[in-house]
Amino acid sequence: MLITETMAGPRAAHAHPCHAAPWAEARQLAYECAGPLPPVWVPLADSDGRVLNRDVAALQDLPHYASSAMDGWAVNGAGPWLLPDPQQPPAHPGLAAYGRLAPNHARVIATGGLVPAGAQAILRKESGEVVPGPSGSLLLTVGPGARPDEPRRGQHIRPAGEEALAGDVLLPAGTVLNPARIALAAVAGHDEVQVRARPSVAVVLTGSEVVTQGVPAAGEVRDTFGPQLGTVLSQLGGIAGGPVRIGDSFSEWLSALDTATAPDGGKADVVITTGGTGRSGTDHFRAAIGTLGGRILLDGIAMRPGHPAVLAELPDGRFVAGLPGNPLAAMMALLTVGAPLIAALGGRPLPAATDVLSGSDMPPDPGRTRLVPCRILSGLAFPVQHTGPGMMRGLAWAEGVMVVPPDGVDSGQPVPVLPLPWSPGVDMVPGTNPQGRSTP
Repeated sequence: MLITETMAGPRAAHAHPCHAAPWAEARQLAYECAGPLPPVWVPLADSDGRVLNRDVAALQDLPHYASSAMDGWAVNGAGPWLLPDPQQPPAHPGLAAYGRLAPNHARVIATGGLVPAGAQAILRKESGEVVPGPSGSLLLTVGPGARPDEPRRGQHIRPAGEEALAGDVLLPAGTVLNPARIALAAVAGHDEVQVRARPSVAVVLTGSEVVTQGVPAAGEVRDTFGPQLGTVLSQLGGIAGGPVRIGDSFSEWLSALDTATAPDGGKADVVITTGGTGRSGTDHFRAAIGTLGGRILLDGIAMRPGHPAVLAELPDGRFVAGLPGNPLAAMMALLTVGAPLIAALGGRPLPAATDVLSGSDMPPDPGRTRLVPCRILSGLAFPVQHTGPGMMRGLAWAEGVMVVPPDGVDSGQPVPVLPLPWSPGVDMVPGTNPQGRSTP
């Protein structure tokens, strides 16, 4: 987790509140200030959704032995075939001790069973008929319902290595694991896989006036971060624990930042805080960071809403992203600072936007980028209503976020749109300039 020299040099000027960083530069700084965490090994049962850090190859041929594709009989030579003494218990179909099949002999076999050495084909159960033979023996013959070519050489035998040979790469590095791919890794002989790390995130929620249940009274506000922030952080690629709630005193801030830990009790890679990033007497983010010996990497962003966002690093390597206290402003700041930081630590690309044609005139706001929740209708991006810094109603129905530059956007012009962490993404519109959308 290196901080590059350029961030301690020219970019340090953006730490001054009068020189808030431009939105695009702030996102890039949040991404470049961190490097990928070391990869980790996880059991297959815990690997769903994870991204492979190294190839998964077959540890042996798949299948590693010739097996039957049908219930029936393994046969050697032309029929009729002599069957084993029915008084003798059959050998286990998965054992090598199953024995070689002599010429003009047959043996019962189940689907997936080990084809004995010497077997030339599998006769399907519905195509064979067992009849009495000489001296009390049993003979297998081709029944009346068989096809004319049954059994031809190699029929219904799955040869070893039919699916893959030992050493074949089945899942290349960079693959996002899903249940089918996890099953393939298991078939290939793996018990665990090496995946990119997911940064651990500690969450500190502030505000003495915040209540977590029921209808708030005058002077109180209902907690909007507790029910959503952990899930959003998971969707961004982090692993978040339950939030720590504190009041508005400096001592509470100092203690919370000093002791914030990962969900497993270890050191968190990132600490996310809400509130306390303004400049009133109850805003202690910067003072607490300074007391702990940390440094401010980003202090304010030329954006609306969410401009008081702050990014810092503590001496032990933890990053601290300070989000504003207003719900919508905090989510926009999280997309601007938290998402790039978590992506960098997880070894993933910087989340990219997609150019979509604007369905509305968006007037200029000199010096500030506006992040506007939007809907995509008939290939056009339209801003939703109820998008004040403290509102959540508009975001609840949005599909993306328009990134409106300071000069504004006219209707019909392309505007970058960021997908929301919980949305499936924003479709490209033919004729626009795609900026691409990253994959995990």
